Amino acid sequence: MQRSLEERRAGLREAERKAEELFKQVEEKGILRSGVTEKQVNKEIYELAFQMYGIKKYWHKRIVRAGKNTLYPYRENPPDLTISEEDIIFLDFGPIFEEWEADFGRTYVLGTDPYKLKLRDDIEKAWQDGKDFFRSKPNITGSELFEYMCRLAEQYGWEYGGPHAGHLIGEFPHERIQGDEVENYIHADNNIDMREPDKDGRPRDWILEVHFVDREREIGGFFEQLLTVE
Repeated sequence: MQRSLEERRAGLREAERKAEELFKQVEEKGILRSGVTEKQVNKEIYELAFQMYGIKKYWHKRIVRAGKNTLYPYRENPPDLTISEEDIIFLDFGPIFEEWEADFGRTYVLGTDPYKLKLRDDIEKAWQDGKDFFRSKPNITGSELFEYMCRLAEQYGWEYGGPHAGHLIGEFPHERIQGDEVENYIHADNNIDMREPDKDGRPRDWILEVHFVDREREIGGFFEQLLTVE
């Protein structure tokens, strides 16, 4: 069944709202703590999501990364690490709420390391910079936005950590439909207008990702949420 634009965007908004509430509860319940492994935290978040929303289904693998593992982009599968007292951690979850996909990423810092706190804050600011740039360019391509995000990383004093800066989002199962075609990503080789409709004439909605890293200090930060749905 083809959804109206209003139904689609309402569904995506509500899915993201629930994902944001889940992440708030993760913080409030002290799930992000030292002395446990990334895998254990992942398990506890999965259990919490089930308690809150009955979620069992995710459209992509659930990611909890700490320490040097925060350098790795989505497709990598680094070894499970134990979280330390002064660690930086990021979460990247893609829960499905009533067939609508969310994709939400946030970075957290245990302790008071100013450099890690700066990274956490910079990626959120850079996400807003990216959104403002997107809004300012009516015919922006994925390539233009990706190149802008890489320039932003340098301006903030970091390096861009991933092969792209976001992707399409929609109604499950988007990952199977989407595939690996470059035009589905905010990627250096995607020269298609991001606001161009899909092959069925429907608007395409996007997630904007920010992944900044410092390879020398072996830390990274990640922030993502809806770009095209207010």
